[in-house]
Amino acid sequence: MHLAYPAVLSALLFSTGLYGVLARRNAILVLMSVELMLNAVNLNLVAFDVWLSRAAEETLHSGQALTLFTIAIAAAEIGIGLAIVLAVYRNRGTSDIDKLRDSAEAPESHPADGSDSDAPTADPAARTGKAEATA
Repeated sequence: MHLAYPAVLSALLFSTGLYGVLARRNAILVLMSVELMLNAVNLNLVAFDVWLSRAAEETLHSGQALTLFTIAIAAAEIGIGLAIVLAVYRNRGTSDIDKLRDSAEAPESHPADGSDSDAPTADPAARTGKAEATA
């Protein structure tokens, strides 16, 4: 088998994963896209290891060893990532990345002194902006 076949397949997998990371809003789908990208890298590592082992007399199979290392890292990443996503979902009620980003930036839009200009007031004159002097 030629090296071009797994390389093209790996490029397609990586591109699909990259599109998923950039276009998806759900955190779980983003994690799945990252896994797809890591699998594309694994496919490349094994393909180049086989291709280089045919050319060299000594076969160390370093590509396969790196693939096993990448699989172990991916398993740890998905475990920690899912734990974080589930914790955020329990606290905020959503796993939509855009909504999480908006809610994280919301406190910065308020003034630093703690006063809220949009808060309703008890004085009707203050709500209308007309202060009437009482004598």
